Amino acid sequence: MSDTTHLLIPGAASASEGCQQAQQGLALPHLDRLLARLSPHPAQSDDGEETSFTPPHERALARALGLPAEDGHIPWAAWHRHQQGLSTDGEAWAFVTPCQWQVSTDHVTLRDPEQLGLDEAASRALLGIVAPWFAEDGITLHYDQPTRWLASGPLFTHLATASLERVLLRDVRAWMPDAKQARTLHRLHSEMQMLLYTHAFNDERTARGLPVVNSFWVHGAGALPQPVPAPSAPPHMPTPLRDAALREDWRAWAQAWAALDAGPVTELLRQAEAGVPVTLTLCGERNARTFHSAPRSLAQRFQGLFRPLRATDLLHKL
Repeated sequence: MSDTTHLLIPGAASASEGCQQAQQGLALPHLDRLLARLSPHPAQSDDGEETSFTPPHERALARALGLPAEDGHIPWAAWHRHQQGLSTDGEAWAFVTPCQWQVSTDHVTLRDPEQLGLDEAASRALLGIVAPWFAEDGITLHYDQPTRWLASGPLFTHLATASLERVLLRDVRAWMPDAKQARTLHRLHSEMQMLLYTHAFNDERTARGLPVVNSFWVHGAGALPQPVPAPSAPPHMPTPLRDAALREDWRAWAQAWAALDAGPVTELLRQAEAGVPVTLTLCGERNARTFHSAPRSLAQRFQGLFRPLRATDLLHKL
């Protein structure tokens, strides 16, 4: 188990115009001081694309936990089950999130599942309705929490899936699994929409003023590597920045950065100044940059004196 304190910050930046404007007035003095003490860790940094199925912070977290970090293939569902002390039986698992797809003339948008108002009873009732359809294709569904089920089956062994965060409030068509590889899944999407469109489950929800549930999203698919990685202390990963960025609420995003700078970043700086080994990973929509406690080269020390790395400059590279 590592004795290094690791702060992993998702949602640290976005290429959107709103975020770029919010960055202009951003002051992060403690992050500036922390970056001045740390050295870049190229081996742990990550270059990606906004179109990658897996966001940078999930790839960084997977590497920290010893899991495979291939795009779209991090076995989060199997890892979650393993962390619960339950056997994965060597099978491939996936998360299945019941959701609503809003269909318009040129978009099919996935609404935030948390806004569906699903409680455990409703989620279990819905699972009971759809589970037989999945079972016909060799997929077994298990209840996990109201807005997320677990699924096991050979379909998920090599299936690349997009993180729920990637598709949230966006057009689902750009994030669907490969049509040839996931023909079964595409058919199930169509069947579930037809099944749920006129089902009494949704009639009752409509009568109560609740959003209908008409689809699902599969993510976190794959099997755990063997042997399973030994337990390790996960990085500290505060999510307010990510949550604000997903909502594109850039005022809240700037406020979350100020709170992080005054809180977790200040604490990491205090530890670094006390000689404790620390690691910092900043993640945007495309890239991740990691810094750690390590001896600095003469060139790095000169650069730190005459051209110090500023947080706001770094955020533009994420």
